[in-house]
Amino acid sequence: MRCPFCGHEDSQVKDSRPTEDGAAIRRRRQCEGCAARFTTFERIQLRDLFVLKSEDRREPFEREKLMRSVSIACRKRPIDAMRIEKLVTSIQRQLETLGDSDIPSQRIGELVMDGLKELDSVAYIRFASVYKDFREARDFEEFAGNVAEVGKG
Repeated sequence: MRCPFCGHEDSQVKDSRPTEDGAAIRRRRQCEGCAARFTTFERIQLRDLFVLKSEDRREPFEREKLMRSVSIACRKRPIDAMRIEKLVTSIQRQLETLGDSDIPSQRIGELVMDGLKELDSVAYIRFASVYKDFREARDFEEFAGNVAEVGKG
C-alpha cells in the first residue's frame, strides 16, 4: 500500500479490526519509508460495477461518490454517521446483487431516494431537489407537500 504522505511503496499493518457494522476491515498501517501512520479500509466487492450515465457514458462505480452524495443530503441533520455508512453499504449490496454490472444512474438515484425516505425526510427532500432537478420553488413546494402527506398517513 502506497504511503499517502511520502509515496513509499511499502507499509506495515500494525492493527486490523472489523468496522462496527462488520462490512469492512479497518487497518492501521505504518509507512516503512517515513514512519507515518494511516488507516485503510478493506471491503467486500462482489463484482465490478459501472454506472450508465444519461449521456451514454459508462464510468466505474465509486462508493466514495455515493457516500459523499448521501452525506451532503444528511448534513446538519441528527443522523449518526454509522447509519449513513449502513445505508451506503446497503445500496452498494443491492447494486451488486442486481445481476448486471452496468447500472443506470437513475436506478442508483432511486435506491438513494428510497433509503433516505426511511432515514430522514429532510435529507430525502434535499437529495430529491438535486436528483429531480427542481426548476422552480413551486416544484419543490409540491414535492415537499407530498412528503408531508405521506408522513401523516
